Amino acid sequence: CDFFFFFFRLHGSTAEEPHILLECDSNVLDSIQQHLKLYKIRRKVTISPCPDLSLWAVIPGDTSSLPKCADQALLLTPDPRAAVMGWRLIAKKGANLSEIIPGSQVGDVQDYHRHRYKQGIPEGVKDLPPGVALPLESNLAFMNGISFTKGCYIGQELTARTHHMGVIRKRLLPVTFPGPLPPAGIPEGAEILTQAGKRAGKFRAGGGELGIALLRLAHLHEPLCIPLAGDSVELRATTPEWWPKGAAK
Repeated sequence: CDFFFFFFRLHGSTAEEPHILLECDSNVLDSIQQHLKLYKIRRKVTISPCPDLSLWAVIPGDTSSLPKCADQALLLTPDPRAAVMGWRLIAKKGANLSEIIPGSQVGDVQDYHRHRYKQGIPEGVKDLPPGVALPLESNLAFMNGISFTKGCYIGQELTARTHHMGVIRKRLLPVTFPGPLPPAGIPEGAEILTQAGKRAGKFRAGGGELGIALLRLAHLHEPLCIPLAGDSVELRATTPEWWPKGAAK
C-alpha cells in the first residue's frame, strides 16, 4: 500500500458542502497532499491541512463513559481498526479534555504506541512502509482497511485473488523482547531467524521491549532471534486476541 488513512465524515447541515477529515502520518503530509491533488483533476475540491485541530486516542473505549461536549469535541468515534484501540477524538487545539471526557487522564504518546504494539496494530510509514507493505500481510482486512466489493484501485486484483484463495503466509505480528536490548535498540528491517538459522521475517518497528514484525506464520511458535554484531537478541511473537478465529493458520 502507498498510504494508510482514516476517513471521518463531518455531519453538518445538508445545505453545507460535505467535509471529510483524513487522518494520516504527519511525516508524509506533503506527499499525501500532492498524491490527492493528482486525482482532483478539475473538481472543486479543496485539500488543506487542519493545524487548528488536535487528535487524541481514548483508551479504553466505552460508549457509556464517553459523554461528548458539543462545543469542544468536533468528533468522537470508535477507532475503526479494532475495539481494543478505543476511540478517536478530534477537538480544537487547546480544548479542555477533562470537560469532554470527565475523569480522563492525559498520557504520553509513547503510552499509546506501547498499547498498539501490544495489540499488533500498525500505524504510520514506519510500520507500513509505502510501496513495501502489502495490505493483507499488514492485516488491514481485519481492521476495516480493505474493501472486497469496491473497485477499482491499484493492486485490487492481487489483493482480491490472495484473499479468496485464503493463503497468506506472512503477517504483521506483535513481538516482545524478554531479555536486555542493545543500547541502540533494534534496527528497523533487522532480519529475524529461527533457532535453526532459517529466515523467519523482518522486524518493522517498536519501542523498548515491544514491537511489530512481519513473520512467516509457519515459524510463529518457534524460538526466534535477531542476530546483531556477533550476538543475538531473543524475541517472541504472539497472535492478537482480537483477530478473527483461525486467522493465524
